[in-house]
Amino acid sequence: MKQFFAMKLIPPRPSFAQDMSEDERKIMMQHVAYWKDLTEKGFTVVYGPVLDPNGAYGFGVVQVDSEDQVKDFIAHDPANGLNRYEYYAMLAVLPPK
Repeated sequence: MKQFFAMKLIPPRPSFAQDMSEDERKIMMQHVAYWKDLTEKGFTVVYGPVLDPNGAYGFGVVQVDSEDQVKDFIAHDPANGLNRYEYYAMLAVLPPK
């Protein structure tokens, strides 16, 4: 049975989306490609930036076999370290197929 997790990518500063350096932008483009690949593989329900007026952050919902997969996704994300993650188990309600 699949498990769902809500994931929050917390940037290094509230203004990050507006003032990231060229090096930070390159890392974030790698991050986008990484999550696009995971989405194409069926792990991601939804992901993207949340345009919070107090500071944008990343958010996603993943469906996995175990929490260890979430930890692995985070460990291999090119943006991990520049940003930090929080994640929480989620009782997802999906529409019938």
